[in-house]
Amino acid sequence: MMKALQDFRIFIETAEQGSLSAVARNMDLTPAATSAAVKRLEKELGTPLFIRSTRSLRLTPDGEAFLQQCQQAIQLLDDSAATLKSGQTVVSGVIQLSLPSDLGRNQVLEWLDAFLDTYPLIELRLHLSDRIADVYSQPVDLALRYGEPPASNLIALPIEPNNYRVLCASPEYIAAYGNPKTPDELTQHNCLCFAVGDTTHTQWAFWKKDEEKATQHNPRHLGINLPPDVSVNVKGNRMADDGEAVRRWALSGRGIAYKSYLDIREDIRAGKLVIVCEDWLGQYAPLNLICADRRQLNPAVQALRQFLIEKCRE
Repeated sequence: MMKALQDFRIFIETAEQGSLSAVARNMDLTPAATSAAVKRLEKELGTPLFIRSTRSLRLTPDGEAFLQQCQQAIQLLDDSAATLKSGQTVVSGVIQLSLPSDLGRNQVLEWLDAFLDTYPLIELRLHLSDRIADVYSQPVDLALRYGEPPASNLIALPIEPNNYRVLCASPEYIAAYGNPKTPDELTQHNCLCFAVGDTTHTQWAFWKKDEEKATQHNPRHLGINLPPDVSVNVKGNRMADDGEAVRRWALSGRGIAYKSYLDIREDIRAGKLVIVCEDWLGQYAPLNLICADRRQLNPAVQALRQFLIEKCRE
């Protein structure tokens, strides 16, 4: 077992250094020993991990995939060993996290500063974009995203399961153009549209609020996803593939936005935005922390998840 772990560490070092001789020097081994360790792994896995030349090594596609898994496994073992030695949970390691643009920049960044103050041994690497991060191919371990994960084999850890989209506009826009009372009236207003990839979301769905529907509409609780009471095809003179841009347009009185309540709750509290059509719920938008494998749920990730849950509850 210990020899296998040593082989994993040699493989990781070789991938980082690009040289077996450099790894041998750093780990106080012979070049023959480092080369034998890599060959053992390749034989065990049944695939080459490196493309070799006379001067350097570079990872094969299989090697790149295995490197990420190997690093996570070694990190988990190192964390566990440190916990046993110290008698307490050591929360450390690198977290590579993808965040949505609006929520990420305007709320989560501040939360993460407090998180790192609490856990100073954690190193954070952020990717901010409204494009859905591929946790398999991109340098991202976790993604904080609204809605269910796009692939059924991904793990979705609930952060805020009771979040919905709402209509919102600035007081200045309402004063100038009126306050629609029903979603059907949106056709008379400038609607600020959001796009992800090649899809522009111009069909906005709504459910009439009442006590029974407000419960049934949440599929995470009851497994029920009722069809919308009203679906409106909206139009406007502004569209962006960035949620923060849409929010800024709404704040400056340019139109009505269809936003996650979490994105705008501070603006609502400050009176910078008001909710439009208060008797209607928009699309269900649970906030989840998404990862590819439960083995990634080390103490650092578990601490981050709990921290985010508490911040959303505030």
